[in-house]
Amino acid sequence: MEDIRLLDLLQDVRRCQVCAPALPHSPRPVVVADSRARLLIIGQAPGSRVHDTGIPWDDPSGQRLREWLGLGSDQFYDPQRVAIVPMGFCYPGRGEGADLPPRTECAPLWHECLLARMPAIRLTLLVGRYAQSYYLANKAVRVSDCVGNQQGHPGYFCLPHPSPRNNRWLQRHPWFEREVVPLLREEVAGCFNPLNIG
Repeated sequence: MEDIRLLDLLQDVRRCQVCAPALPHSPRPVVVADSRARLLIIGQAPGSRVHDTGIPWDDPSGQRLREWLGLGSDQFYDPQRVAIVPMGFCYPGRGEGADLPPRTECAPLWHECLLARMPAIRLTLLVGRYAQSYYLANKAVRVSDCVGNQQGHPGYFCLPHPSPRNNRWLQRHPWFEREVVPLLREEVAGCFNPLNIG
C-alpha cells in the first residue's frame, strides 16, 4: 500500500467490509483525512447519529469537544485543518446502556497507512480510553492518569471522552476544565500558527 494516494486510500477505507457481519447496519466508515491537516483527532467510534449523518462528532459529544478545543464548526470541519481518524470507523451497535466498544479491526488495518499520508500533523489528540490504550501501548491505562500527565506522553494530548455520560468524571476531576482545557486550546492554536510550519 505504500504508493497508494491518500484519496485512493480513503476510497478503499469507505468500501471496507471487513467487520460487516458483526455490525448492526451496513458499514458506513466515518473518517476525515487530508495531507494538509495539522490536528489529528483519534476518538472511539461513530455513534448512531453520526452513522445516520456521516458527519463525525455531529452530536453533543462533538459540541463539547469543539468547546474544549476552542474551534468553531467551520474550523473543526475543515479537512485541511483537522483530520478525524477514530479507533473504529463504523457504528459498532448498542450494548447494555451504552454503545459497544469500537471494532478492533480498523486501527491495525488502516491507521498506520492513513497517518503516513498526513505529514503536516502537529498535534494528535487521543480521546478516551480506547485510543489511549492503543497508542500508549498500555491496556490498563487509566484516563485520569493520562489526562493528568500530559508531559508523560510526548507527541500526544490525552482527553477524556466528551460524552455527556462522562459528566460524573468531569465533576470528580474539576482540574481538567480549570487546568487542562486552557493548555489544550493553547496547543490547538499553536498547531495552526503559520510560524509552526516545518
